[in-house]
Amino acid sequence: MRIPSLRFVSLVTVSLLLTAGLPGCSDEVSSDEQARRAYLGLDKSVEKSLQLGFAGFNAASSANIPAQTANGDAEGTLTITGQVDQGSSSNKGMRLRVGMTTYSDGEITPAEGEEPVEITYQTVTDTTMQPELVLSLRNIPNGTFTGTLVGTFQMDGELEGEVTLNLSMSGQIEDDGTGKVRRKAGSTTITGTAKSGGDGEYQVNVTL
Repeated sequence: MRIPSLRFVSLVTVSLLLTAGLPGCSDEVSSDEQARRAYLGLDKSVEKSLQLGFAGFNAASSANIPAQTANGDAEGTLTITGQVDQGSSSNKGMRLRVGMTTYSDGEITPAEGEEPVEITYQTVTDTTMQPELVLSLRNIPNGTFTGTLVGTFQMDGELEGEVTLNLSMSGQIEDDGTGKVRRKAGSTTITGTAKSGGDGEYQVNVTL
């Protein structure tokens, strides 16, 4: 299942220390730069997670949504599981978990002129310990939603260690024309932090 990417990315300016090639410095990049690269490798997966969450919402016939899975652009899988509120209310919540198995969207180029990097991500297999995606839908189907994505991902490849996301999101929802609910493209704002490389931090500001 391949999910199209609809995004306009506004990257908040952060202070970067690119030490490679500077006189008297090592080849190590700063921890803030590591955090930036760690997030950029996950950037597409955030949108995919939202898409899968809404797919699960539409497919749910009980409190537990059917597991929704997508492939990484390069390798691995992304799986969304969890629960959705039942009943006839036009306001509902979802409590979802984000699982990854050797997931990668391939090479990313952090900025023009920079070398591309490729990172593979993994989460623990215990769903109760996986990153949590919580969504609150209001005035279904043509209303709004808010949410958070919080949790830690393991990295391998050109970056190793952990990256921890703490993101908030909000946007509009709409009827997809068949009675199902979908996120309205171009209306979703995601802000927050990605932390990696010790004390490294990257400020996220993305519109989907």
